[in-house]
Amino acid sequence: MGLISGILMGMIFGISLMAGWRHMMRYRSTKRVAKAVDMKLLGSLNRDDLKKICGDNFPEWISFPVYEQVKWLNKLLSKMWPFVADAGEMVIKESVEPLLEEYRPPGITSLKFGKLSLGNVAPKVEGIRVQSLKKGQITMDIDFRWGGDPSIILAVEAALVASIPIQLKDLQVFTVVRVIFQLAEEIPCISAVVVALLSEPKPRIDYTLKAVGGSLTAIPGISDMIDDTVDTIVTDMLQWPHRIVVPIGGIPVDLSELELKPQGKLTLTIVRANDLKNMEMIGKSDPYVVVYIRPLFKVKTKVIENNLNPVWNQIFEMIAEDKETQSLILEVFDQDIGQDKRLGIAKLPLIELEAEITKEFELRLLPSLDTLKVKDKKDRGTITIKILYHEFNKEEQLAALEEEKRILEERKKLKEQGVIGSTMDALDGAASFVGSGVGLVGTGVGAGVGLVGSGVGIVGSGLGAVGSGLSKAGKFMGRTITGQSTHSRKSGSTTPVNSVQENGGAKPR
Repeated sequence: MGLISGILMGMIFGISLMAGWRHMMRYRSTKRVAKAVDMKLLGSLNRDDLKKICGDNFPEWISFPVYEQVKWLNKLLSKMWPFVADAGEMVIKESVEPLLEEYRPPGITSLKFGKLSLGNVAPKVEGIRVQSLKKGQITMDIDFRWGGDPSIILAVEAALVASIPIQLKDLQVFTVVRVIFQLAEEIPCISAVVVALLSEPKPRIDYTLKAVGGSLTAIPGISDMIDDTVDTIVTDMLQWPHRIVVPIGGIPVDLSELELKPQGKLTLTIVRANDLKNMEMIGKSDPYVVVYIRPLFKVKTKVIENNLNPVWNQIFEMIAEDKETQSLILEVFDQDIGQDKRLGIAKLPLIELEAEITKEFELRLLPSLDTLKVKDKKDRGTITIKILYHEFNKEEQLAALEEEKRILEERKKLKEQGVIGSTMDALDGAASFVGSGVGLVGTGVGAGVGLVGSGVGIVGSGLGAVGSGLSKAGKFMGRTITGQSTHSRKSGSTTPVNSVQENGGAKPR
């Protein structure tokens, strides 16, 4: 009897224990669901909603991240990277190699990929932010980081020097990529994608250069030349407001609204400089100024000899494509035998300008725009400029865009004819391209003279060059100028600029 009662009591106790456990699990599950619902509701609230609920007791520790983490995307990218890398290598070789050729600096006769492999380490997306949702368009900013193990070798050739393989090691990329999706009603529902790198924060591309089986000293200044080429391509082609527009899915679409359009014109007066640093052992520096918004369209003042307080009073007209994000860069150089020395550099964000109002600026010259590289803290003087900003109307905007495209095409023709080695050489006297290369479209100035011998007409400079075999000199109507030696953007590097004497630059007055 005791045995039977023990078994019954044990069964009852066991059933009670299981029932209690089941009830507890159901209770915990209900609480979890309720908490998840509460968290979802809280997650949907923005900062203003929480302030309305909490009032003055709104806790400061609650944060709203600007970028949304996408761990799932990184896992997917890591698994797909071998296939993405193969496709990326093909796209980079087809699209970037022509840019290396177009932007290669003077002194380099050939710049191509000797080897290109993106390695086994996938990039990482730190976060994604939806910037705007417009009708038919989505704009997203992607925080992109890559510290991979690519194998990139550049085949560099120079005059009288055999091809030298230059390896890019320890490549790291830190940037924010802006992606704009143009939506469509047909599958794949996206008709075009716009890709660009945001200018703020400034894109960082870090690497070290090593000569494979040789020495970098075989080509003097090769490191600075490659640095300048990479920086110029990024600034001139990839950095917002410049962008790459890619049609998708074969859907016919008008891409004109997605392309970059000139926004306005700057009438810039380089007035004077004061207290420049003397770079000469005997006498004083011979300063001149190189000015640009885009590196591809540089202009240059005349040289003032033996003067540390030069006065130029020269006027240039340049094109601004995005006043909100672009800046005017002014570099002061000392003309010298061989490589010219940079005396200082200044930067003026165009957002500081007001339409139709002439403003005067006195800018402090710095050794470099990269404050981390500034070791010399000595005063380098100032440069004084005056600027009048004119905002284009629709007609002027379209005319400026077409003229800019046409002049770039003319440069390509000059390159194909052998008049210049690269489009950058066009700035060194083979042909005089004015301002930002749009023929001073806001003022209606555009009297073009043909390039006799090569059959290429350059409208907007009002100048002509005689002879198709001239690579460093151009003959003006009534007078002749000779191309100067190349000038450096960085100390020790060589980058060409418009060579102009007497009144130099775009529409001097």
